[in-house]
Amino acid sequence: MQIGPHTLPEVAGTALFVAPMAGVTDRPFRQLCRRLGAGYAVSEMVTSRKELWNSLKTSRRADHAGEPGPIAVQIAGTDAAMMAEAAAYNIDRGAQIIDINMGCPAKKVCNKWAGSALMRNEVLALDIVEAVVAVCAPRCVPVTLKMRTGWSADERNALRLARLFEAAGIAMLTIHGRTREQGYTGLAEYDTIAAVKAAVVIPVVANGDIDSPEKARDVLAYTQADALMIGRAAQGRPWIFREVAHFLSTGGHLPAPTVAEARDVLTEHLHDHYGLYGELSGVRSARKHIGWAVRGLPGGDAFRRHMNTLERCEEQLQALRDWFDDLGQTYHRLPATPAANDEDAPADPACAA
Repeated sequence: MQIGPHTLPEVAGTALFVAPMAGVTDRPFRQLCRRLGAGYAVSEMVTSRKELWNSLKTSRRADHAGEPGPIAVQIAGTDAAMMAEAAAYNIDRGAQIIDINMGCPAKKVCNKWAGSALMRNEVLALDIVEAVVAVCAPRCVPVTLKMRTGWSADERNALRLARLFEAAGIAMLTIHGRTREQGYTGLAEYDTIAAVKAAVVIPVVANGDIDSPEKARDVLAYTQADALMIGRAAQGRPWIFREVAHFLSTGGHLPAPTVAEARDVLTEHLHDHYGLYGELSGVRSARKHIGWAVRGLPGGDAFRRHMNTLERCEEQLQALRDWFDDLGQTYHRLPATPAANDEDAPADPACAA
């Protein structure tokens, strides 16, 4: 699969992406998913507001130190000139692909007419795409775009916009199979994604409710998409990418990770997480990742409540190791748990895809 000059790894003719999720897909999480089978990862949403570029939050979101390429940065905003400037700024700092956010349904984003709200203003949406492409094309940096099926059930315009965006130079489109009105509720639909795929030549990525190898197979077959993007189902379960890859390649299922492997994977992730955020912020922001990892496991709820009282990195790590070691006395492999899906509440009041 190609995005401009970049060739992405495929499994059985399909690329697997981890979705950009605000408050989740920071550098440590992206690297974790890449190690466990995701072939591509896009940064958390970065604002186009220049006065915020040097803020701690934005600098962490734009941190790609040691990350394998291609480096993809997602930008969000409502002003074409500002979005173009943001694209150039991020390219100067190492971005190799620029992704435009037109999929975020969060109120604080849509109230400013950014994210999925741009789909209601097709003229502005196209202006933004043209401005960003104009800045990126001379630098040989491809521009991609993520959007929803439309604003509401009565305003599904993804197909019309897809044709316009392709003509304007977008190199790849990702479609989340929900409207903005749905937020993260209800079920994703794939008719719109299939229609977009049939209408354009550029690669199309299917996103929404892909939470198992079987669902991945079915969505691919129905939409004929070039790639799959997995979001919330990877929270606490980043090995879903290798599970999907194995199933698509062989038709068989990988065994669940051993308890010891899950412990070691999460421990390594937490070390990387603390390295980015420091002790105080790192311990608190790590709680959600630990909570997702133990969700549905025997004793997981009680452990999560205890873990939320700990304030030191080493205390958190030791408690985690001890808990998994205790679990390992009863189970060799992780017991089956319900997969997270797009109906779960987003991790951040901004945008989680």
